[in-house]
Amino acid sequence: RLVETGGGLVQAGASLRLSCAASGRTFSTYTVGWFRQAPGNERKFVVAVDRREIRTYYPDSVKGRFTISRDNAKNTVYLQMNSLKPEDTAVYYCAAATDGTYYDKSWSYDYWGQGTQVTVSS
Repeated sequence: RLVETGGGLVQAGASLRLSCAASGRTFSTYTVGWFRQAPGNERKFVVAVDRREIRTYYPDSVKGRFTISRDNAKNTVYLQMNSLKPEDTAVYYCAAATDGTYYDKSWSYDYWGQGTQVTVSS
């Protein structure tokens, strides 16, 4: 089970840190990703980290502003979001995949959280 926290309403340029807490002993073996979904849009890939935090994957839309990290001892993955823009407004979901080959594809993830709302005002 995955639970996201940390969302909220902020102004453009502000920062937020999202957390994704997992239950279960095998969390450290999963690739973990963050996706977001704005109203009327499909769910889109934001960032992912492999199980040993050796590789991280950022699309251009968030590169340099978002940072993913994980603390396997705490079964938690974090998404630090800086310099937020109104277009970052969405529900953010974390997800875990046993096979991280297709880390940017939502269909490759086995477990999903319920999502947390991030709203950035201009």
